Amino acid sequence: MHTPINEWEEISRETLVEKYGRGMERVVFRLPDGSEREFYIKKEGDPICALAITSEKEVILAKQFRPGPKKVLLELPGGCIEKEESPEHAMERELLEETGYKGNITLITRAYEDGYSPRRRYCFVATECEKVAEQNLDDGEDIEVALLSLDEFRNLLRSGEMTDVEVGYLGLDYLGLL
Repeated sequence: MHTPINEWEEISRETLVEKYGRGMERVVFRLPDGSEREFYIKKEGDPICALAITSEKEVILAKQFRPGPKKVLLELPGGCIEKEESPEHAMERELLEETGYKGNITLITRAYEDGYSPRRRYCFVATECEKVAEQNLDDGEDIEVALLSLDEFRNLLRSGEMTDVEVGYLGLDYLGLL
């Protein structure tokens, strides 16, 4: 017989580090059997990300060095929502800043980042994108814009050599392009 899964009781929470809008917390939970366990939970704002496609059906990607994997990756445009900003406006702003493109932005869903973070990514598609400006990058950003065909993008998704894979697949599914 299966025992039902119960929620855990949070006992304590301590911020260990916080910088550049990101942090790490040590959280202690009491489990249903009475034991206590500590976990390290990421503390970050909710991100935004879009599968952005041009009128010619090319996927717009940001090529940049990423410190986690310590390598240059092709990524979907995105970022974080600033104070007093809607997710849609944040996505429009990030797409324009990172790539110089503007398009029709549609929210398709929100998805949990992982089991050790409360954050939920806003997943968008941007269609009929056109280049309307030069990039306007933040300090410390070094991004090269790359355009891939849908077939090249599908191969990139399958390779696992990018972040935000779920946004890519969700976007392709939403647009009927899987």
